[in-house]
Amino acid sequence: MVIRQAQLSDLDELEELEFDCFEDDVAFSRSQWRHLLTRANAMTLVVESAGQQALSGQYLWGYAMLLLRRNSRKARLYSLCVDPRAQRQGLARQLLHAAENAAIAQGCTSAMLEVRADNRAALALYRRLGWLPQGWIEHYYSDGCAAWRMIKPLG
Repeated sequence: MVIRQAQLSDLDELEELEFDCFEDDVAFSRSQWRHLLTRANAMTLVVESAGQQALSGQYLWGYAMLLLRRNSRKARLYSLCVDPRAQRQGLARQLLHAAENAAIAQGCTSAMLEVRADNRAALALYRRLGWLPQGWIEHYYSDGCAAWRMIKPLG
């Protein structure tokens, strides 16, 4: 597996991955993806397979999207997604480390994210990797689920 920055040529696979991982009302649309990949102050890292798996038609197995603000030293992990068929193989951990390193390279000293309160696996992973809960947000998601805001000092 290789982690690299996403390109516009990844749009079809990113869109498919998004719909496999998230419900329709929270998945990015094609136009949102295009904006995030070309015009937004964002960085999307993808994990791709090499060799035989890539030849079978699928090569993107996950992504991490960072939003960066000009003149800010705080990054926001806006989305993290791993194909359900590739979960529990350490890909999320690898993507998180790569995203944190990318944020550091951009001069960020901390990162934040929001995570569904009922996503115990993600909460446990973030905590193991040094993310700290900073606040509770009621009714954050469209289905009414609350979220934890988490932060991590970088560097």
